[in-house]
Amino acid sequence: MKNTIPRKLQEILSDISDREKKMLLSAYEAASEALEGKMRSNSHPFIEHPLAVAHIVCKEIGLRADAACAVLLHEANRFQTDKVSELNHTPLLESFRAEYPKNIIEIIEGLNNISNIQLQEANLDEERYRKLIISYSTDPRVILIKLADRLEVMRSINILPPAKRTKKLMETMMLYIPLAHQLGLYRIKSEMEDIFLKYTEPERYKEIVRKIKETEPQRETLVQRFINPLREKLDREGIRYTLKARTKSPYSIWRKMQAQQITFDKVYDLFAMRFIIECDGDHAQEEALCWKVYSLVTEEYEPDTKRLRDWISKPRDNGYESLHTTVKTAEGLPVEVQIRTRRMDYVAEQGAAAHWSYKGIQSKDRLTDWLNQVRDLMQSDEEEKYEHASIALQEILVYTPTGDLRQLRAGSSVLDFAFEIHSNLGLRCTGARVNGKMCSIREKLHTGDVVEIISSKNQRPTADWLNFVVSSKARSKIKQKLKEEEHARAAAGKELLARRLKNWKMVITDADLTALAKMYKIGTINEFFGALGNGQIDVAVVKDYLTRKMEAEPAAATRQSGTDHGERTTGVASGEFIIDRRLMGVELKLAKCCTPSYGDPIFGFITIRDGIKIHRENCPNAARLRENYPYRMIEVSWKPKQKDGEKGDTNKRRQG
Repeated sequence: MKNTIPRKLQEILSDISDREKKMLLSAYEAASEALEGKMRSNSHPFIEHPLAVAHIVCKEIGLRADAACAVLLHEANRFQTDKVSELNHTPLLESFRAEYPKNIIEIIEGLNNISNIQLQEANLDEERYRKLIISYSTDPRVILIKLADRLEVMRSINILPPAKRTKKLMETMMLYIPLAHQLGLYRIKSEMEDIFLKYTEPERYKEIVRKIKETEPQRETLVQRFINPLREKLDREGIRYTLKARTKSPYSIWRKMQAQQITFDKVYDLFAMRFIIECDGDHAQEEALCWKVYSLVTEEYEPDTKRLRDWISKPRDNGYESLHTTVKTAEGLPVEVQIRTRRMDYVAEQGAAAHWSYKGIQSKDRLTDWLNQVRDLMQSDEEEKYEHASIALQEILVYTPTGDLRQLRAGSSVLDFAFEIHSNLGLRCTGARVNGKMCSIREKLHTGDVVEIISSKNQRPTADWLNFVVSSKARSKIKQKLKEEEHARAAAGKELLARRLKNWKMVITDADLTALAKMYKIGTINEFFGALGNGQIDVAVVKDYLTRKMEAEPAAATRQSGTDHGERTTGVASGEFIIDRRLMGVELKLAKCCTPSYGDPIFGFITIRDGIKIHRENCPNAARLRENYPYRMIEVSWKPKQKDGEKGDTNKRRQG
């Protein structure tokens, strides 16, 4: 039987319990049966892929047999239907529910949900994708399995057709490498980066790898010269250690060459000296030993204090612990030095999972703590920490029909989604098809929904929309459009009133408009114009109001308006102008903005407090006044002056 078991599976079976062995072999048999006849692009049996992923999950990331079972069963279930949306409801998965533990089924369902994510190269967004994975992952191991799956794809990338290979490479760089970095899976991250470089910049990759190999003897010599002065001191202190020279990865070297525009021989921090200290004590003893080695190194070599990084006293969020510094050799060459214990090195190499699996620790409490840590890591940004509540409660991720992924606040409606796509689409939205079903604009959306917006050019926003949209963009655009329409109605009302006032030969002041607005319990003059514009108030009521006002004017004002001479007001005689007789006696002033002189083409403007101001027709303010206050414009002209002869005859008559 053993000879029929693939080597990778045998290696997983070698260090698990009998119960786990039985369960894993059962999962392998189910996968082999379901995938029989399925081939990869290289014509090899497809079962090679899930076996390789399971091996990475257990042997490189540090998960246990239940995760490997989930990998095999997920791949077995994936070929049961062409519709990924039905993966969680296949007959095969239903049979698995009765045979395997609940936690394995939850991992399978999470992997099935992530299989439903449709990525478009032009719209890749690692932050949204990361959050979508979290919202689908009730068990954080789903995230690590997805990383293992992608690592296996990258290791086999050469078997894919060119177009598919390019797509996988771009997805890996934009989505999976950032995930690996955030979880502290630096070895996996580095390997995927190097594969990316190998296929996207093949000549550069070959050149860097060749030069790394060529300079290897020089680095070995430098390592010996570096450690020789320290060896006796370390031995005297009884410190057991291993010294490694860690060379930068080809991708890291290439990035530095690109960023600094330098050649390979100018990359001075090409490698780092790493002290890995053997320590069986607690964390306090580990920390003390690391600082002891640091003091011995900096006694021998001059340190750059600005380059000291203490991730032992305060580890990184992903659990990384190490002391980093840079020192100068006797030749003046800068060398990066890393100091850590064996446990710290294992964690740094294996990532967050190593906290649980180091030295075979399998405590259920430790596993729970580690899983919580993974979730915390995945829900945190470097500059911002999310609340303890699941991020799924704070936001949702929804698809367009073309597979574009959009992020919205939890509780968002169809209308919020329409505005997220485009403001004009939101303003014309009448409903949507959500997962193929017709829904109103009020329908609340959920993560994974596929939404097709339906619109009409006749649709207009209403104030009621503000009662159910939740996004700031939707609220802002709706308010803006409502305000625009209010201004349009007000402009129409102004224009209507101006035409009628001209026909009636009447004028109206702001005081009159304020009184009318108050009469109809309308807040502002602009809203009053809007009511006139949409027919809510009949414009005839304005004529009735002005007529009653004129009839109620005191008789004294009427008598005063009957004289041609009038009294001087602010240096201007009312008798010098020809105006509507109903306005005679109103205070007249020459506008200071244009200071009209006798003979200039002029017009009158009724002000609120200063009576009528006389402006030149070409006054700088004329256009604005005509546009905004046409109802307050009046016709005014200069009264012709008497001829000198007429004045002389009059004087003679007076003398006689």
